[in-house]
Amino acid sequence: MPLLQFETTVTMSPEETRAFADSVRNCYSESMETGTSHAAVVVRHRSPGELSIGRAVPDEDRLVLDADVRAGRPFESKREFALAVMDLAAEEFDVPTPNMKVVFTEHDGQDMMGYDRVGSEWQPSEGE
Repeated sequence: MPLLQFETTVTMSPEETRAFADSVRNCYSESMETGTSHAAVVVRHRSPGELSIGRAVPDEDRLVLDADVRAGRPFESKREFALAVMDLAAEEFDVPTPNMKVVFTEHDGQDMMGYDRVGSEWQPSEGE
């Protein structure tokens, strides 16, 4: 039950935001070998002064992803997802690669809840 929260200076229409969120869910599904229905995506627009990355290319858009995920995923799966999201932002919105960052925070399965379910511990043979 991941929560994928973006802070970005990229201006997106509602349609572009929905399409981006759908693409992010698909990237997550492919990298983490799971479905898409439980993945929550939040996109928050920030002004350039509100989002700073030390090595960023000046006067270019920025994008930061805080990915709250269930503990147990292999490093390789997380890295694959991070790169896929950054590639997506670079291709779709021309965000320079130095202007992007992904940070993972891992949670016990039971700390991730929907109204009708509580997450369990992740096992390599199962999806989320």
